[in-house]
Formats: sequence, structure tokens, C-alpha cells
Amino acid sequence: MIILSTFLFISGAEIAFILFIAIMVFGADKLPEIARGLGKGMRVLKDATNDIKQEITKSAEKNGIDTSIVSDVQKELDSVKDNIDDFTGSVRRKL
Repeated sequence: MIILSTFLFISGAEIAFILFIAIMVFGADKLPEIARGLGKGMRVLKDATNDIKQEITKSAEKNGIDTSIVSDVQKELDSVKDNIDDFTGSVRRKL
């Protein structure tokens, strides 16, 4: 089974062109600073999202709301995904 991974449906040539334009606009010396700032911003956003998830889970448990349904749904989705992968694998082999 061959899996083609694409990053936002952008090919390698398009990524190279975008990088070329970024270097032309910002300059080669500013690009690492910009990338570092974007990385820090994404990290702060991820940490804030995790904090919000933890707060929601804590308040749900405090108020007696059952949060185990999420894991049950995830297990069911995983089993359905495995079944679909098994089915499509057999279909691909026959074609």
C-alpha cells in the first residue's frame, strides 16, 4: 500500500517558490528570527489549548459529568477505521 503524504496539497516546487519569495521579501538574515517567533507563537497556542482542555475536564469531573465517553467513542472510531482499512486493502489487492 502506497501512501502519498501531502502538506496542505502543496508540491515541493510550490514550497520552494514560497521560500524563495519569503527570502526575497524578508531577507535571509531575518528569516530565522521570523521562524523562531512563529514557533514560539505556535507553542504558546498549543499550551493554551491544553490548559483549556484540562480546565474543562476538571470542571466536568467536579460536576459529575462522565468524561469517559470520549475514550469510548475514540475506541469505536478506531475499530471502524481498522475495518475500513481491511476492506479497502482487500479491494485494492483485487484491482
